Amino acid sequence: MEQRYRAVQDVLAGSTVTDVAERFGVSRQAVHRWLAWYEDEGLEGLADRSSRPRSSPGQTPPEVEALICELRRNHPRWGARRLVYELDRCGCPARCRRGSRCIGC
Repeated sequence: MEQRYRAVQDVLAGSTVTDVAERFGVSRQAVHRWLAWYEDEGLEGLADRSSRPRSSPGQTPPEVEALICELRRNHPRWGARRLVYELDRCGCPARCRRGSRCIGC
């Protein structure tokens, strides 16, 4: 956070974004992003942020996960291909085509 703050202060003091980026060893885009965060949120905007995605649209629904786990428990010798076949046969809206590996059962 301190590095980001110093970079923003350098730009606000009159240094070019290119010079600041080169001096701090980051891309120009990163310096522009820090400037935008600083303008929008102040010093708090420069704090470390989580790299965790805000959402996981491709995540397997919990109902499908439960069904896959149940199938794995009842039929431990079935592989991913058979699990996907059984899910399709049940009309289950499985987005995952890797069988049990999509949820780590």
